[in-house]
Amino acid sequence: MTLTEMKRIKQELGYSNEQIAELSGVPFATVQKIFSGTTRRPRYATLQALTQVFEGTKLDDADRQDSGASAVKEEIFSYGTYKTKKKQGEYTLEDYYALPDDYRAELIDGVIYDMSSTNFNHQLLLARLHMTLFSYILANKGKCFALGAPLDVQLDCDNRTMVQPDVIVLCDHSKRRRFGIFGAPDLLIEILSPSTRKKDLGIKFIKYENAGVREYWIIDPEQEKVLVYDFSKEVYPVIYGFQSKVPVGIFDGKCVIDFNEIAEDLYTGEE
Repeated sequence: MTLTEMKRIKQELGYSNEQIAELSGVPFATVQKIFSGTTRRPRYATLQALTQVFEGTKLDDADRQDSGASAVKEEIFSYGTYKTKKKQGEYTLEDYYALPDDYRAELIDGVIYDMSSTNFNHQLLLARLHMTLFSYILANKGKCFALGAPLDVQLDCDNRTMVQPDVIVLCDHSKRRRFGIFGAPDLLIEILSPSTRKKDLGIKFIKYENAGVREYWIIDPEQEKVLVYDFSKEVYPVIYGFQSKVPVGIFDGKCVIDFNEIAEDLYTGEE
């Protein structure tokens, strides 16, 4: 979807920049610059986050007045039967730990997000990425840890956020805890799925950058793209196709993941 189309829909639906920022997870200042024309070439992740909003179902008048409404039909867990009957945005780690043991969810800024089961390609990518990183660290007698989901990461060191990235590399041993990781890991990788796309491209991108994550990869199996964000550099993302060998920045490019090799094993048949 183009910016011109977004601007037209924005005008038709009467969206304010504040509403778009809340629905997309894109900072208000960024939304303001984009729709005022100040920013002419938004980042890929920003465009994807905005696209998810404008391709969603149109809001009716009642929905527009509800700041918690979402045009995107992404799964968001509701504590409808919880005795405190809190609203999204008010949940804490106490609520997160009260979830059933077999229920996967994430807590981000007081909002609980349901995490639906993944498919074959998602699991294959996760396994191969983890295996390559783990093998590299082991072969080079490295001190980092390569870990895979589900593992709790208390990203902001507070009681309002707990995420479960698909693949994690942690080099700072002081952040290890029995439950998982306390603070920002060095490398995080998320594999997009329909239920997590908006969250991974928008909300999590901002959270990871602000928390001090050194490098963030977004794997898009549908588009066969790898977006690499090295937050220490001003120009990002670097976008690779699945025919590429992608260097791992935190290891100075000495560790390389061959996506062409991985792609050969991805399932491409009918549902």
